[in-house]
Amino acid sequence: MKDFSIISNLIFALKQKDEAAFSFLYDHYSAALYGIVFKIVNNENDANDVLQDVFVNIWKNIETYNEDKGGSLFTWMLNIARNKAIDIYRQKNRIAENQKEFQRVSISNESLYVHSIKVNTIGVNKLVDSIKPELKQLIDLHYYKGFTHQEIAEITNMPLGTVKTKIRTAMTQLKNVFGTS
Repeated sequence: MKDFSIISNLIFALKQKDEAAFSFLYDHYSAALYGIVFKIVNNENDANDVLQDVFVNIWKNIETYNEDKGGSLFTWMLNIARNKAIDIYRQKNRIAENQKEFQRVSISNESLYVHSIKVNTIGVNKLVDSIKPELKQLIDLHYYKGFTHQEIAEITNMPLGTVKTKIRTAMTQLKNVFGTS
């Protein structure tokens, strides 16, 4: 059995279309990606469909991954999963529903997380809980609910530049907590 614990070996094998490497990738990353996808689409069937599409996309497009451009393999896969989940979410017209709901509800940390799902499959909620409450709110709106930076600025009454900076700060903090580079 090949050693895929070294990420460069895994990437090389994936680019060679090694099925064992793909199985390893799925076994070790599917739960994390499913947790993110489910949090966005909030539907088990949709989350399973998105996860399947994500792994097909990874398999077909692994040669486009370039670690020299920055970003880990996990971050690359996470972006694929997040984007696909947001596409599904928007197709089902849930954005309009959430915008109305968020306008009616105060944007306090407590009220925001009342609308979060209660699933904590991989401890993502614990990671997000480790950052400042204001940053948690922005992460939830952007990465889990699919709002754009502009929409978040309008919802939170923050300048657009501040929203972008704070989201970038939150992601840096999460990277440090998660232990990725």
